[in-house]
Amino acid sequence: MFVSRVSWFGTQMVKHLTKGTLTSAPKTGNLPKVYNYFFHSLKHQTFSTTTAHEEGDKEVEEISVTFVDKDEMETHIKVPIGMSMLEAAHEHDIELEGACEGSCACSTCHVIVRDMEYYNKLEHPTDEEIDMLDLAFGLTETSRLGCQMTAKPELDGICLELPSAAQNFAVDRYAKAT
Repeated sequence: MFVSRVSWFGTQMVKHLTKGTLTSAPKTGNLPKVYNYFFHSLKHQTFSTTTAHEEGDKEVEEISVTFVDKDEMETHIKVPIGMSMLEAAHEHDIELEGACEGSCACSTCHVIVRDMEYYNKLEHPTDEEIDMLDLAFGLTETSRLGCQMTAKPELDGICLELPSAAQNFAVDRYAKAT
């Protein structure tokens, strides 16, 4: 939907610039009509990829998650139900790479679940996740990929440790080749 709105916006801009007017836009504000129309029409829409945010005015249920970095610094955040831990880390500027953007094609979002009780509440890892975890730096019994862990109520209070390093084979291989 966002892409179609952007495409529509581009088309309207071209029409506006070539013809000099835009007849369907409201006539309010100091900005050109097309800008007012575009921003006015997007006023109450969300572009989140998580289902928790797509519920409009309903209250979003969240869980508490603690990330612990390599220096033992703790960052406590709230994560909406349904959001991956990788997305949550990125939204809160936590250094969890996610080179494949959450498609389970790398191990750069490797996290370690500190409590076995919480680890046992997670769904079993898929074969693809296990294959990627085999490539992870500092693998442990409770290692998981952040992109494959989705927030759910029973994970409230989970503590995730970030390994001291990550292996990004696309970048590391390129660096060795040059």
